[in-house]
Amino acid sequence: MARRSLHCAIPLVLAIALPAPAIAVIILDTTWAEEGGEEDDPAAGFGAAIDLARQPQFAALVALASDGGHWGDCSGTWIGNDERHGYVLTAAHCFSEEAPPEGFRVLSSGGSEFAVVRGAIHEDWVDTGTTTGYDIVVLTLDSPVRDAGPAPTLYGGDEERGRLLTFMGYGSRGIASIGQHDDYHDGEVTAAAAQGLVDVVKADGDDEDTGNYLGVFLPAEDGSIENPYGGATLPGSRLAGLLGSGDSGGPAWLQDDGRWVLAGVNSNGTGNAEAGQTSWFVRVAGKRDWILTHAPMARFAP
Repeated sequence: MARRSLHCAIPLVLAIALPAPAIAVIILDTTWAEEGGEEDDPAAGFGAAIDLARQPQFAALVALASDGGHWGDCSGTWIGNDERHGYVLTAAHCFSEEAPPEGFRVLSSGGSEFAVVRGAIHEDWVDTGTTTGYDIVVLTLDSPVRDAGPAPTLYGGDEERGRLLTFMGYGSRGIASIGQHDDYHDGEVTAAAAQGLVDVVKADGDDEDTGNYLGVFLPAEDGSIENPYGGATLPGSRLAGLLGSGDSGGPAWLQDDGRWVLAGVNSNGTGNAEAGQTSWFVRVAGKRDWILTHAPMARFAP
């Protein structure tokens, strides 16, 4: 499969499936229809996905805008403050020489706006499609974040496989039969969320791609598409879906011991994000030491 960028489309080919940067979420056709989506009003069927992203345990979600851009150019997660700054985790592919981190703004879930004063991009990130696990940045903000709930706990374990991942962001939308499409977004700056079972847990050195990452495959609703990773052939929840453009850098969460923990950073995906495709996430547990180097206040468990 070719990997699809969630920020800008760059077709690439890799071993099983390569990532491309992420749009906002894609959901199942039946869920979209049950929520009021129809041909004459395709943007109306995302109520449940929007409600999921608005739950208070996900208040650390933030929107990013480049200089002159709009909220939802990328997404991110606020992970804590020190006395003078807030810190945000997001994706490296959101930035370039022409659009460095320091030219971006950040909008918290409480409505506060921040300037980025520094961006620490992982030193092994190269935008070639073969460094998915290094698609990560810690942004330093010009002041602490005070309106995004408590700072989240980051997942430091190794038991992601087979568990339900809840991922979200600001960006485009779509349905599983079509994939991402502009008609499915009403233009509002509103986050949406989807879910999927973790089929792939990649550690360094497993194949041609590098870094630690997670993969979520979206089955067809009738079970007609074989899962190339040997996982489920039916969707894992009513809100099963994939990432889309603009979701890049946003959070992916697991429930662990009764609490929500940040397990992934939205990275990229294959195809046009329709059924039978895969979304990819930087594996937070595999970047524990690196994250703590640039954001020492971040909290991990276990």
